[in-house]
Amino acid sequence: MFLTTPQFVIENELGGVLITGKHLRSFDSYKERMDEIDSNLKIPLFTALDQEGGLVNRLVSYSKQWESLPSAREMRRMDSTQIHKLAKKIGRALKDIRINMNLAPVLDPSKDHRQSNSFMEESRRSWGHDTTNAYKVRAFVNGMRDNGIICVSKHFPGYDSWTNSDLQIAISASPKEKIEQNISFFKTLSKDIPVTMMSSVHFLRISSRPAVFDANIVKMARKFSPDMVMLTDDLWGTSLRTWASGKTQIAPRKTYPDKDFRRLVTAIIDAGNDILMISYTSKAKDMLNIMMELSDKSSKYKKRIEESAARILKLKYKMGLLKL
Repeated sequence: MFLTTPQFVIENELGGVLITGKHLRSFDSYKERMDEIDSNLKIPLFTALDQEGGLVNRLVSYSKQWESLPSAREMRRMDSTQIHKLAKKIGRALKDIRINMNLAPVLDPSKDHRQSNSFMEESRRSWGHDTTNAYKVRAFVNGMRDNGIICVSKHFPGYDSWTNSDLQIAISASPKEKIEQNISFFKTLSKDIPVTMMSSVHFLRISSRPAVFDANIVKMARKFSPDMVMLTDDLWGTSLRTWASGKTQIAPRKTYPDKDFRRLVTAIIDAGNDILMISYTSKAKDMLNIMMELSDKSSKYKKRIEESAARILKLKYKMGLLKL
């Protein structure tokens, strides 16, 4: 969820917040809110931000000195030493503004199954077509880690739809063989990146629902690293809200009916995801209430939610956020 009032975060004991350029443009206010949250929460937050570079550059809202940061497509043309040095510099800036999680790198393919440039390639966000650049991505990840910033690989099993799932229904007709090729990039870096963001795309050839709702696809991501923390993309996205409604289309800004939202959250938990992210801030409380109800009524759901809590706490401990 987006960072909101400290009272909302503290009262609901949220586990993480998403920081945007809007927060960083009002940095003094942002810092005051973070100070209040830090002094009142027992378990420190994940503070996440999208800092890919290129078109997805949140740091520029904090300072214009960051406005020319290279995109993933540009970085993959650099050597690994340059990438590590740059990522370390960016990581230091993120640490200074209280960020500990970077929603990058994008491991989505640069080519779709027809060998045309993908949506992520055209937007300069992709690190490449296969595992060739894995060592360069590792340099980026290690540079971030040098300053205590963990990275998040996205969007498993490889976003190759030409529509934006936040705004439209996103469907991929990629054959199973191409999907497996895309997954290999995530597999190669699974020991380096402790969090994976699931895709909201519906891969027609392997599933009847968007990837984030499919337990088998979530298991594919986790089998390479049992402690992998699975993160959803924005649950306010049009593609996911449409699926939850059982309809073929919905009004872009329509609020979630309670039954649709409950169906969505339950499906997310059933699939094995750990962290639920939504840009509709007030819905964070509803998510918690639904999870509590599921846990109270069913030992199966209680165990499932406790497993996710354990993975999240273990990661926070490894990051040094928790002290025993």
